[in-house]
Parts: sequence; structure tokens; C-alpha cells
Amino acid sequence: MEDTSATEELLRRDRWIVGIGLALIAVLAWLFVLDGAGTGMSVRAMSTWQFPPPVAPHANAGWGLDYWLVMLVMWWVMMVAMMVPSAAPMILLYARVTRHAQKKGQMEGTAVPTAIFGLGYLIAWLGFSLAATVLQWGMEQAGLMHAMLMWSLNPWLSGGLLLAAGAYQLSPIKDICLRHCRTPAEYLSRNFRKGRMGALRIGLKHGLYCIGCCWFLMALLFAGGIMNLFWIAGLAIFVLVEKLAPHGQWFARITGGLFLTGGIWVMASA
Repeated sequence: MEDTSATEELLRRDRWIVGIGLALIAVLAWLFVLDGAGTGMSVRAMSTWQFPPPVAPHANAGWGLDYWLVMLVMWWVMMVAMMVPSAAPMILLYARVTRHAQKKGQMEGTAVPTAIFGLGYLIAWLGFSLAATVLQWGMEQAGLMHAMLMWSLNPWLSGGLLLAAGAYQLSPIKDICLRHCRTPAEYLSRNFRKGRMGALRIGLKHGLYCIGCCWFLMALLFAGGIMNLFWIAGLAIFVLVEKLAPHGQWFARITGGLFLTGGIWVMASA
């Protein structure tokens, strides 16, 4: 009886536990980024207000397996730092829904499904991080990015990324993905599945919608600097406002126009 009471008490406080856990993950991820994300480089040296970033002498170097892993981890943890705050409302809502189902005896009375639901996001973000790492390698080898400072050396690349981001902000695909991210209750009501595999599946699916909302925004890090704190923090706030603030879809459209204007300006100035 004592064990049952303790379990019930724990479940009643699950939203606090999940909320504190998410906050801790986000804080640790940001601390890792601020410490250089395992690159051994100073984040301050890789951060600049200037856009396009200043052109600096550089030499391309080959990537060994250890460097590939460092870059993959850097991208993944950076995605966690930037995306967890905007994903938190959905994860907390899922915890509430599962607790309600557990009270009705429709699900097993543990907090495991919420953790597995969150794991789905991590897998989706890992997939994006792998693609971003491959793109980073390709751009470095082509001489388009600074190997150490990790920002664009080519104004046509920077302008093209802004134009692509602006066009995507105004696209129907962006609108669909953003709608799923802005209406978590509707998403869960249509996609809720019982069991651990169900939790993983819907978490992964919603994580992919998150990527669908933000992948061109994250691609702007290639232009402004992958480890440029001004861009990392700015895009994290941008994503948060777009997903959670009132009229976030209008915010997306307005910024789409601004990105298009910025892209034309950068190319015209080249």
C-alpha cells in the first residue's frame, strides 16, 4: 500500500518533475554551447554582430572520425538548447494527458511514456544534426565556410540562404508544420497512441514537424555563424515567438518578407 501511495503521489507531481527535467536539460545544453560545445574553440571568438560576417584567412583541413563526432554532438546539443523551450508545452501537455489516462486505468501508471515521447524529439533532432554536419563538411571543403570560425565566406551563399529561408517562411509546408506546433492539444487528440512505441512514434512525428518549421531558420547559422551566440540565441527566441506567441503565423510571414529583402540586399552588395 505504501508503494502504491508513493507512486500515486509521484504521478500527481509529474508535471513539476517533467518541467524541472526539461529546464535542467535546456540549461545543461546551453552551458555546453557556451563552453564551446566540445570544439575547443572560444565561443566569443566565433561570435560577431557583423553580417555578413568578416572574411578572414583560413585553410581547410580534413575531418577525422573524432572531428565528425564532435561536430555532430555540437549540432545535436545546440538543437536541444534551441528547441527544448518551444517543445516544452507539448511535452508537458503529453504528461498531463497520460496522467489522465493512467487515472482511468487506460495506461500503465508510470512516467516512462513521457520520457519516451521526449526521446522521439531527440531522435528527430539528431537526424537533422547529422544532415547539418554533412552540409557543413561539404561547404568547408568547397571553400564557402571558414573552417575555424564556422561562418559563411561567400555573400552569394549568405544571400541565397536568406532568400531560401524567406521563401520557405511563406510556403504552405511551413504553414502546415507551424500549425501542428502551435496547436498541441489538437495534435495529441488526433495522434495519441498508447504504449511505449506509441509514445515514441508520436514524439518522433511531432519532432519532425518541429524540424519542418525551423530547418531553413537553422540553416541561417551557416550564414551568420554556426557557433555565433548572437545568431544561436536570436534564432532560439525567434522559434519560441513563432510557436508560442499570439499571431505567430503572421510573425512567420512578416519575417519571411524581411528575409527575402535581406537576401536581395546581401547579393546586391556583393
